[in-house]
Amino acid sequence: MSDFSSSNLPAGLANVANFPVTEPRTPEPPSEAGRTKYRTIWISDIHLGTKGCNAEMLIDFLDSTDSQTMYLVGDIIDGWRLKKKFYWPSAHNDIVWRLLKRAKRGTRIVYIPGNHDEMFRQFTGLNFGGIEIRRAAFHDTADGRRLMVLHGDEFDAVMLSQRWLAFVGDWAYHAAMSLNVVVNAMRKALGKPYWSLSKAAKHKVKNAVEFIGKYEEIVAKAAGERGVDGVVCGHIHTAEAREFEFDGKPVEYWNDGDWVEGCNALVEHHDGRMEILNWAEVMAAREAREPAESAELQAA
Repeated sequence: MSDFSSSNLPAGLANVANFPVTEPRTPEPPSEAGRTKYRTIWISDIHLGTKGCNAEMLIDFLDSTDSQTMYLVGDIIDGWRLKKKFYWPSAHNDIVWRLLKRAKRGTRIVYIPGNHDEMFRQFTGLNFGGIEIRRAAFHDTADGRRLMVLHGDEFDAVMLSQRWLAFVGDWAYHAAMSLNVVVNAMRKALGKPYWSLSKAAKHKVKNAVEFIGKYEEIVAKAAGERGVDGVVCGHIHTAEAREFEFDGKPVEYWNDGDWVEGCNALVEHHDGRMEILNWAEVMAAREAREPAESAELQAA
């Protein structure tokens, strides 16, 4: 039985926390044999409860991969949006069902709430359906490196000093996400692959590029000060792998991206090697292979 209680949550969020664990509308594949197995998976910034969440793509990822450990690195549920308007389609329920099912199968799942789901931080140290809730965590890779894992909003100057501006930015961001949904619906109808409008704009705006670079440097410095080999975070919706130096020692910076714009995950292979996956590219490559594989089977 879970020792998690939703009695202190706003009504909309309590609805999510108390939903019955029923069979998903989109069934999970009956066999786990075809899944790519990793030692560790990190995902963040899913923003369940918003229209910008790429739920179908994330369901495909969850149905195609498995791991010994999974870290949910914040902003899994968008409490800011749910407080304003309750939005919870069946696909979002299917994602939560898959995560709970994964924990039940024996995967260790650690949930580190971010700023959009900060209301769950009050339950740090507790357990919800086999999912551990932590404020931060430390992960030891297969090849002996120690990584600090946290959402990363702790190092966002806007969040720390001008919270009102963060909410204004959130409104503008979700407006862009709504446009992104329309653009990609049109691209899908034309047979074109997924493309992130906001991600493309972000990389062309000088201030955004400078902010991202400064943020990465500050987070890596914090990891170096704590004596670890690197850090894994989310928050800024920009998947990245960089190396910094602190007191003459290398410090790895890993950002696992998001499931609104980039649809990324960070994975650790069984030998400790780390890799950032872009799931839109993985799906496109798989779809390109399927006609050829089908033709080979027919020829045989």
